[in-house]
Amino acid sequence: MFLPLKLSSDGAPAAGGGGGGGGGGGGAARREWVQDLGNMNLACLLQRVLLVASVRQIICHSLPFSTPEEQVEGIKIGSLSGEYSPPYQLLGGGYLRVDEETGDLFTTEKKIDREALCPSQEEDRDCTISDDALVGPDQEVVKITVVVEDINDNAPYFETDEIHLKIPEDAAVGTRLLLDDEARDDDVGSNGEISYHLEEAEGVLLSFFSVALDRSALELVVEKELDREAQDEHRLLLVAVDGGVSPSLSSTVSLIVSVLDVNDHCPQFSSDHPQTATVPAGASRGTAVCQVQATDRDLGPNAQISYSFNPQVSEKARALFRLDRVTGEISLAVDVKKLQSSEEHVLKVVAESPHCPAALTQVTVYLQPVANLEPSIEIKFVAEYKNQTIVLRENEPPTVLALLELRDTSSIQAVLSLEADSVPFTLKEQGGNYLLSTSKPLDFELCSDYRVTVVISEAQGTQIRGRKVIKVAVEDVNDNAPQFQQLHYQAEIEENNKPGVSLIQVRATDADSRLNGEVSYRLIQSPHLFNIDEATGVLSASKPLDRERQSAYVLTVLAKDQGSPSLEALVSVSVNVLDLNDNQPTFLNPHFVFFVSESIPLLAQVGKIGVMDADDGENGKVVDVRVLNKNVPFAVDVSQLSLRCTAEVDREKQDRYEFLLLATDGGSPPRSSTTSVTVFVEDVNDNCPQVILPSSNLSCFTVSPSTSAGSTITKIYAVDSDSGMNSDITYQIVGRQPAWPRLFEIDRRSGNITLVGRLAGSDEGMHHLFIVVSDGGKPAPLNTTVWINLLVNETLEQCHITNIPQYLSQTSEAPVQPPQEPVNEPVQQCTEPPWFILLCGLGMMVFSVCMFLAATAICLRQKQLMQQRTNSRENHELKLLRLQK
Repeated sequence: MFLPLKLSSDGAPAAGGGGGGGGGGGGAARREWVQDLGNMNLACLLQRVLLVASVRQIICHSLPFSTPEEQVEGIKIGSLSGEYSPPYQLLGGGYLRVDEETGDLFTTEKKIDREALCPSQEEDRDCTISDDALVGPDQEVVKITVVVEDINDNAPYFETDEIHLKIPEDAAVGTRLLLDDEARDDDVGSNGEISYHLEEAEGVLLSFFSVALDRSALELVVEKELDREAQDEHRLLLVAVDGGVSPSLSSTVSLIVSVLDVNDHCPQFSSDHPQTATVPAGASRGTAVCQVQATDRDLGPNAQISYSFNPQVSEKARALFRLDRVTGEISLAVDVKKLQSSEEHVLKVVAESPHCPAALTQVTVYLQPVANLEPSIEIKFVAEYKNQTIVLRENEPPTVLALLELRDTSSIQAVLSLEADSVPFTLKEQGGNYLLSTSKPLDFELCSDYRVTVVISEAQGTQIRGRKVIKVAVEDVNDNAPQFQQLHYQAEIEENNKPGVSLIQVRATDADSRLNGEVSYRLIQSPHLFNIDEATGVLSASKPLDRERQSAYVLTVLAKDQGSPSLEALVSVSVNVLDLNDNQPTFLNPHFVFFVSESIPLLAQVGKIGVMDADDGENGKVVDVRVLNKNVPFAVDVSQLSLRCTAEVDREKQDRYEFLLLATDGGSPPRSSTTSVTVFVEDVNDNCPQVILPSSNLSCFTVSPSTSAGSTITKIYAVDSDSGMNSDITYQIVGRQPAWPRLFEIDRRSGNITLVGRLAGSDEGMHHLFIVVSDGGKPAPLNTTVWINLLVNETLEQCHITNIPQYLSQTSEAPVQPPQEPVNEPVQQCTEPPWFILLCGLGMMVFSVCMFLAATAICLRQKQLMQQRTNSRENHELKLLRLQK
């Protein structure tokens, strides 16, 4: 606190209110006091400066921003870089984040909901988010304040589903009723301002009511006169719309206005109320004569009506009749005497209601006189009866039904009899009375209700004095079994049907009645593929049927009545399942394998194609089987379902054929399937061996005389395009030149030519070997020939020849019969002794027998191999067939 100082003329402070004395000592004291006082003023001044600086710093370091609510993550709100330098850091978190380098302020993944953030915020105050940030190199603290702006994200809402109002029907036009259940809106500003209007609901016209806001109070205004009798309730929709834009939001609530009744209607008699009434003679007290009734359209106490006789009604009528004030019923007050003539009474009845004029109606009552007495019949029932009707079970033996007694016969003598058509009933007199009986058992099915007419006539004449009809009802017993209308039923249905489709309706009738004649149906020991309606007898298929599994069903239907004991009847129903083309042709094998010889003739059968179709008729008929692949020498004979060869086959060009077969049935639409076929081409001996080495018959080889015995001189190499035994090549020397000595031999299998002995000087020169190259074909092998030219000479120079021996003029490739050695030599005289000839003959015979035995063994072996191959092929086909099954 600063204290005021007074200064003297020389600038020295003076004590306020003090004296001027004190001497020299007083002056020193004053100087010290002034010095202390100056120090205090300086301290206070520094405090003020610091306080102002701090306040200025606080005011200058608060940054305001604003953002709409419900923003998604990453929306930029503002930036701190305009006021402060980096780096930037928020001390808090939650709704905001700041970029440390740019200072941009963004929203986070946590959405800002103004209504949740400031649930109780006053409308004239802002909803804000505050946070602190460290900015700049000096880490200065900055206050950040973000004002959350409201958007129209909340619709108005009512706190109840229905608003009920009550209003009297005589309310004047312009009457206002306060609606307490106003709508609320969590938004603020124009988004929270609510307006109201009405809409139609359930056909209610809006001309009766409107809504208005009067000083923030919602009121319902009556726009048209109300009439409860015309409409006692009005159902409207109260619509609340907020002031938001793009778009505005709204909500509705049901407004139910109940119109209360006022006494604005009076009683009125209807136009069809009783005008006249008749009272029979001898009527007793309390007998109802008639009832008058007036109506009042009001409700409750306003509609209460009381009835009374008009004062103009005579005293005699008042004594005879009684009027109920509440119900308006007129009844006899006393017993009516037997009158000789009729009487007429006019009754005027008044209907009254509070605050209403009386309504008047008139009823004329006629009292009937007593008629002349005629004979009558009194019935005393013996059998069971109900409501004056005799009830008798059917098939009962003749039974007494009733005892009939004549009354009022004092003036005449009367008798009873039955009319002629009263069959099967009899009437017998007994002791002055009559017994009514049945003459035979009654059959309910023939007639269930009889009307027996008893005639009263004079005993001495034919005059009829009266008739009495007695009703006899025959009670049914369960004596009839149900009967089917047909002895046998037949039904047809296409396979693959939908579950529940109806097949046929069986119907049985029962001549009995009620429960005895009610028939129910059920199936007996039937598959779970069918159902029958117990009441109607409609037979249906509960599951899809498959004709290929079962083409026909025989069902037994039991019809049973509800009698006790019940009676039954049986009938059979044949159900034929009609075929649909739901199965494609099926080949018996998924893969057919055939073997054919390459020499198979044209159109010869390769094999049978097994194919079938499980359908019936045209659907199951295979109309076409064809080869899908082109350029194969095979086709299908559809008439015999066999595969035939349509062109030549050559194993050496192609040893197998693989293709597909397509089978199509005759259904509509047709169905088809495929299978694969492999045809192996078996070899026949149709190719001769071909000699590769030597390349010609003019080839020549030089052999040194020093070649040791057993050495391989050269080799013949030949090939055969056939296979198997047909390509099994053998070699044989069938001719030599010179014929002796036989220095060279050939291996039958390898074709190696070897030296069999030592060469001498006399062996030098050219040696020609004629060799037949044969295959192993059956029954006759094919062969070709070749010359091997060997020159025995010391020099190893290459030898050359220009021609072949003269006795072989054809080409080496031509097949020849192996000649006996020597070949084509001139016939010489046989100079050998006879024993030598005999030995040669025996040797040739033994050789021939050996050759025959060898050939027989080879044939047997070949046949065995062929049989094994056939068995193997059959086993393979059986395995494929088993796999297909």
